[in-house]
Amino acid sequence: MRNKILRWMCFPIVCLFFSFADSNVHTNTVQIEPCYIENTTFKGGETITYKVYYNWNFIWLSAGEVTFNINDLGNQYKMTAVGKTYKSYEWFFKLDDKYVSNIDKNSMLPTVFERNVNEGKVKFYEKIVFDQGNRSATTYYGENENSTKTLVKKMDGCMHDMMSILYFTRNIDYKKMTVNSEVPIKIFLDKETWPLKIKYKGEVNNIKLHGTDAKYNALKFMPQVVAGNVFKENTAMSVYVSNDGNKIPILIESPVSVGSIKAVLKNYSGLRHNFDSKMQ
Repeated sequence: MRNKILRWMCFPIVCLFFSFADSNVHTNTVQIEPCYIENTTFKGGETITYKVYYNWNFIWLSAGEVTFNINDLGNQYKMTAVGKTYKSYEWFFKLDDKYVSNIDKNSMLPTVFERNVNEGKVKFYEKIVFDQGNRSATTYYGENENSTKTLVKKMDGCMHDMMSILYFTRNIDYKKMTVNSEVPIKIFLDKETWPLKIKYKGEVNNIKLHGTDAKYNALKFMPQVVAGNVFKENTAMSVYVSNDGNKIPILIESPVSVGSIKAVLKNYSGLRHNFDSKMQ
């Protein structure tokens, strides 16, 4: 089951955020309120695009792009992520994925999550309707949205999906954490709960992005990942987030089962705060 999930989530900028696992390094666990967090980092209208590179036999190939959008719906935010491979890369692997999450503004918890996955020969549709008050999730799943099965499961507390957790964790106050501190979180995906941990590694300055001359001051995270179709055992992943009020990911690097990948910030608009972490 978990190997299948990693396969369906294999677009790098998406899957890299959701494959956290325990580390052997001694850590301090920091508990946060799971049912509510104040949004201080983003607003409706934010759009961020990443360029994804794949390294194969020491050659970096431009693989594709993924774009994240936030729409303000009044009482909710609608978060959308669309990832596609470049035409020049489709001889190797073709991907066209879409993820959508509606998030309650007051709690930052999801109400509805959908994903349409088209990766090579794999096609998969999933829709999750969350009832956070009654701690239950109704999942509709199948090859497409016109041929779904239904499953209702109880949740052991407030729960996130794989999109909402990105925006929830951007609002965590990492200044109160020490190096190697971990924050436990949970997401509901593929009809089950996934307990995850986010490990904080501290500040890193003057990060230069592949293919650009831009440099940034960042906060670094190094999750280990669940081995499967995408990641090897003991994979070391690095995630760099802008060290400013926006807390947007600017660089993700990781080995995969064959080669390695990196997702690099390409462009952005509609940020809530000045992009102060960008040095040039």
